[in-house]
Formats: sequence, structure tokens, C-alpha cells
Amino acid sequence: MIIEFRNTKISFLILIIFTSCSSIEIFKEKTEFAPYKEYKSFVITNKEIGHRGFNDAYLDAVVSEQLQYLLEEQGLKYERDSPDLVIRYTSNEDMRQKEVYNNRYPMWGGRVWDPWMYDPRFLNQQNMVSTKNYQLMQIMVDFIDPNKDKILMQLTAVSEVSGTKDKKKKAIKSIEKITQTYNSHIHSTNK
Repeated sequence: MIIEFRNTKISFLILIIFTSCSSIEIFKEKTEFAPYKEYKSFVITNKEIGHRGFNDAYLDAVVSEQLQYLLEEQGLKYERDSPDLVIRYTSNEDMRQKEVYNNRYPMWGGRVWDPWMYDPRFLNQQNMVSTKNYQLMQIMVDFIDPNKDKILMQLTAVSEVSGTKDKKKKAIKSIEKITQTYNSHIHSTNK
């Protein structure tokens, strides 16, 4: 079943709602030159020289395999000897805290009068602020042209992570977004 939107305002609003729910930001950090050709093959240096981009060996292997899989899905071939594109990645995992403001009136906002407004949990509590620990995860991926020995593009994915399962899920999603951004950059400049 295909839903067709006739009103562009509605489809634009839906697009904004879905994109605002994304918790991963992609930043194009550096481009030293515009792509001058269609790249056909690649190599991941982390995989070849055994350099881990993450402290966790399992997560590093997941990211490496996901990166290779997604680039091969885009039509690139993994080639160790003479690749058109050299890829390396690293991560920065930083522990942080943020303040969380607890709502005294859950689900109803600031009510004027409500017979069920009394909640003994909030009796004599002036400060409704608590702190939450989280990890800021950054994944930096460099796409390097070995013929020019320059960076074609450096992309950074930034997200907040709350646990080990969340970290794996966000790392995979970050690599998906990075490869999509790479693909759109290559095809937009080669036209």
C-alpha cells in the first residue's frame, strides 16, 4: 500500500518529524579536493594493520564489518593491493553528565485545577533536577585518495549513548549514515 501526499505542507511536516527524531548527527569535517572519478575499490586500513578504532574489540569488529558490507552494497570492491580509496576510522568515547528536569505534573503539564493533582512523591521537593550519566560517542571516518595522497572526505558521526546495547546500535546506525553521506557526496559532485 502506497500513501501519496497531495499536500506538500503535510509531507514536509512529516519529513521534519522523522528527521528530528534522529539522535545521530553527521558532520563533514574536511574535504581537500572534489572527487575527480568514480571510485571502484577500497581498503580499510584498520582491518589490514590490526589497528582498533574502538577500545572494545567486539564493537571494533562490528563497525569494520558493517563499513565493508555497506560499501560493497554501494558497488565498491574490497581490494588490498591497489585500491582506489583508503578508509580509516577512529572513535572518541567521552563520559559526560547532563541535568534532567523531572516534571511535577506528568502527562498534563501545568494544570490549574485537578482533583488528582496531589502526588505525595513531590511533597516538599523544591529541586526536581537530577543528573544522568551518558557517553558521547564520535566515530570519525577518513576517505583517502592514495593517488593524490589527500583526504577526499572526513565524516564524523556524533551521538549520545546510554548503555552497551545502545552503543552497538548507534555505532551501526552511524556507519550507515556515514556511508550514505559518502555516496551522496560522490554522486552529487560527479554529475
